[in-house]
Amino acid sequence: MEKIREQRCFGGIQGTYAHDSTSTGSCMRFALYQPPQAAHGRVPVLMFLAGLTSTEENFTIKAGAQRVAAELGLALLMPDTSPRGLGLAGEEDSTDFGTGAGFYLDATVDPWARHYRMHDYVVNELPELVAGAFPIDLGRIGVSGHSMGGHGALVCALRNPKRFASVSAFAPIAAASQCPWGRKALTGYLGADEQLWRGWDAEALIRDRGYDGSIFVDQGTADQFVEVQLKPHLLQAACLEHGVALTLRAQEGYDHSYFFIATFIADHLHYHAAALRA
Repeated sequence: MEKIREQRCFGGIQGTYAHDSTSTGSCMRFALYQPPQAAHGRVPVLMFLAGLTSTEENFTIKAGAQRVAAELGLALLMPDTSPRGLGLAGEEDSTDFGTGAGFYLDATVDPWARHYRMHDYVVNELPELVAGAFPIDLGRIGVSGHSMGGHGALVCALRNPKRFASVSAFAPIAAASQCPWGRKALTGYLGADEQLWRGWDAEALIRDRGYDGSIFVDQGTADQFVEVQLKPHLLQAACLEHGVALTLRAQEGYDHSYFFIATFIADHLHYHAAALRA
């Protein structure tokens, strides 16, 4: 693993690192905030998954999460959103597929199947790597995310409840198989069989598998993507019908930007810290 940079931040350390990934067969970067408490022992960690076109830097720089994370003794782990620079045909053709748009799933269709395995990377490889190199408690991991990353957070938690003890999301793609962004990605990475898509769609996973934990979602009412791409009402209906504890907050006048995330990130950090302490 290569250290790109480390800087002091609210008494802790904000770092960016690179490593060769077995999941993606490529060099991957991630950011990690270690709170001051990490100097004295292992701490819980919240993994934050970013949205389309983003990297490990977006949440790290824009969300303003480190101050509260330092108070709570909560580490923050931010992976990149896809492998990069592989030279695959079509990899750079659009903003909603390929580079920066891994959708946190494991592709099964060539040429994506060898490298676009972001689910395995996020759920298995990265937590194990980080816990082996930093004072992170592998038994206390939460997951959150924004937009495509909100989709990823929900899917990762629903598929792996023993890995992630808590889950939240900002403006998630709540029903990937029922929106243009999701349908494009699922077709490209998994093929045309829509039955296979259900395992990578939060709304479908709740209907097919249920969920014993609680889910916390913030959605801005002025979000330009809410009706066509995000569809939080479908997630809400599935949770109601299957007895899943969902807190869905409609934040009046907020859009899809990181100003929205920065405004409410403290609530999410407190939510995860409480769950991970329990």
